[in-house]
Amino acid sequence: MEQTYQLTIPALFGRAVENFGTYNAMALVGEKPLTYNEVNQQINGLMHFLEALNIQSGDKVAILSTNLPNWGIAYFSITFMGAVAVPLLPDFLPSEIENILNHSEAKAIFISEKLNSKLKDLNAASLKYLIKVEDFSLITELAEKPIYDKTAVPQKTYRVEEDDLAAIIYTSGTTGSSKGVMLSHKNICFVAENAQCFRVVHERDRFLSILPMSHTYENTLGFVMPLTKGTCVYYLGKQPTPSVLLPALLEVKPTMMFAVPLIIEKIYRNRILPKFTKKWPIRQLYKVPFIRKKLHQIAGKKLMETFGGEIDFFGIGGAKLDKTVEQFLIEAKFPYSIGYGLTETAPLLAGMKVFESRLQSTGPAITGVELKINNPDPKTGEGEIWAKGPNLMKGYYKEPEITANVITTDGWFKTGDLGKFGKDQYLYIRGRLKNIIIGASGENIYPEEIESVINNYPDVVESLVVQQKGKLVALVLLNMDELQTKYSELIEKGSQQAEQKLNEVLKELQYYINQNVNKFSQIQAVQLQSEPFEKTATQKIKRFLYS
Repeated sequence: MEQTYQLTIPALFGRAVENFGTYNAMALVGEKPLTYNEVNQQINGLMHFLEALNIQSGDKVAILSTNLPNWGIAYFSITFMGAVAVPLLPDFLPSEIENILNHSEAKAIFISEKLNSKLKDLNAASLKYLIKVEDFSLITELAEKPIYDKTAVPQKTYRVEEDDLAAIIYTSGTTGSSKGVMLSHKNICFVAENAQCFRVVHERDRFLSILPMSHTYENTLGFVMPLTKGTCVYYLGKQPTPSVLLPALLEVKPTMMFAVPLIIEKIYRNRILPKFTKKWPIRQLYKVPFIRKKLHQIAGKKLMETFGGEIDFFGIGGAKLDKTVEQFLIEAKFPYSIGYGLTETAPLLAGMKVFESRLQSTGPAITGVELKINNPDPKTGEGEIWAKGPNLMKGYYKEPEITANVITTDGWFKTGDLGKFGKDQYLYIRGRLKNIIIGASGENIYPEEIESVINNYPDVVESLVVQQKGKLVALVLLNMDELQTKYSELIEKGSQQAEQKLNEVLKELQYYINQNVNKFSQIQAVQLQSEPFEKTATQKIKRFLYS
């Protein structure tokens, strides 16, 4: 069907208001939702308020807040008037926030009360206005303070074009400093529209948002997409801890959610797997494939109940899903879907429909996107994944040389990921090109695959595989509280016996790893990590600190 509307955020949301004005649009869990008409009214009122602060098309306006309806209203107001949103992850350090505000030359910032302390002693020359996101009141002291009035309307008429800059998303890379990814209205809206080749989003859906709205993944797929389709999005208003998330799932009964692998992996390891491994008889039965599948199906039904009983699309992205956990989801008949993409592609490149998954694949390219393997290895078919499509970023802000290094003259984006195509053009990702370790005989070793094996071992919290003096070493953080409980008698007998037992655990772990990886990926040493690994704001380990 021919497209008859512009791929801009105000155009898509305007269509939703026209079709679903009286439908519920946004709410904090436990509160009455705002309708599409009410959200639209508040957007207009906030645009009028921003006009009073002399915010103009092209100006950069930052948002530093946890997820809540006013986050979305602020984002829409900024982009509807042709200004540029600069979403900041709540977990960014004050120094990172200061660098981003200066680099983007943000003129104003929406800030939540809980995060206000991060702006203490801030030195940002361009920043003129601080606005409290909870009620849109101006924090900055001015002689004449404009007051937000949700019944007001903007004084100007704005025309936003598809290629206009909508947002600058600062990545929190695992290998160094952040870069500002410039995304146009078309980049974002193309993904919001074409991601539905995997699951159509409609006005009867209920979204529960648990990932930061400042991350491209949640921003495009969990915010812009549902709010241009008449869907109601619910926000926790707090960190998604089990005590907050579980009651919310039962109350909202979401039909759709997006999550990172860490969430479902934690549920599997902490709540599901122990039930199959604690008692000897069940542990023995669990080793029989037929019985394991039956046990997984039972667990899958209980997992569905945990999620409110009505979920039919659970999107997983942001990192590679553990193979064992994915096998469980398949056998449990849980309605999950894997997606693949990057901030630079707004973000989605590939994905799959529920129940059409293939173990460890991210599925085929989304409608309208081209993927290819550049210079594939003749034997394995593996090579760097390149992508082309209307969702490809405009470039890195103020970084033309870095942009030219990742986008070819004919428009292909070098993802930096290694992969290959399987049957029906299903994409399989092996790992990041920059993370590959070259073995003694020149073979490629993928640390992410070894880490996936390690993380499935009991009592392992997280791990990192590195090369030290030519040896493959596993840095491992163990659940020491669990080990102390398990071996309390030995600990009471003295530190020497406890240390001996810990060394035995590490030796057993090394044996387990090497039994489950290929001969090139054998671990020569396991080193105990005393502190959690330092991570980015999106909870990825900063590999460059440990290599």
